[in-house]
Amino acid sequence: MRLKNKIALITAAASGMGRAGALLFAKEGAKVVAVDIDSGGAEAVAQEVTGAGGEAIAVAADLTKDAEAKRIVHAAVDGFGGLDVVWNHVGHPGPGRIEGVDMADYELAMDLNIRSVMVTTAEALPALRARGGGSVLFTASIAGLAGSPFSPIYSAAKYGVVGLMQSMACRYAPENIRMNAVCPAPIDTPMLNVFLQRPDTQTNREENRARMMQAIPLGRVGRPEEVAAAALFLCSEEASFITGVALPVDGGYVAK
Repeated sequence: MRLKNKIALITAAASGMGRAGALLFAKEGAKVVAVDIDSGGAEAVAQEVTGAGGEAIAVAADLTKDAEAKRIVHAAVDGFGGLDVVWNHVGHPGPGRIEGVDMADYELAMDLNIRSVMVTTAEALPALRARGGGSVLFTASIAGLAGSPFSPIYSAAKYGVVGLMQSMACRYAPENIRMNAVCPAPIDTPMLNVFLQRPDTQTNREENRARMMQAIPLGRVGRPEEVAAAALFLCSEEASFITGVALPVDGGYVAK
């Protein structure tokens, strides 16, 4: 088991990649803290883990609020006695437009994609130190490695996530706290439809999907489980000499 006796906090764990990660991390021996604004969804994931013989607790939280982004760390420590792994998976697609942008949408995207993960990570550092180090993972995006014409604000936010991660990787490496990111291409999750159905694009959903498929050398969208597998590797001791990496999980998209 690659995460035996580890305590892992995963945000946005009620569905998609976060859910897949919670189930896989638990299968690999971790005690999982499943965080989501959807309390019922988080509880369902925790029950699925415990039903399979693992250990998990659900924590409902609105991570746009700094106090909530901090509270989840203490919920993990109080619930399981420590913290070894943090997967900052929470994110928001944000508005598709720049001209006429709704600044409230912009602020929400920045709050969830950057501010919340910074606050959670900062709060988690003492708990990670107390265990002799640990692993912090961020969900960025291929849009954080190459500009996205569909989602320039999302792209800006995810570039920020990558920069934040790499800076902290250098800062906290002497304390054996590793920082990495996964950068998914389009993945078969509920958020994918948000990107495909942008109301301000000049093409429809099917045209957008066809263009997306042409851009991915493997010719398909990814599965949540494929991102979870990459996350597991980066959070495990198998990646003990890896820090500061933004790993594309993208079917070859950024190789083109």
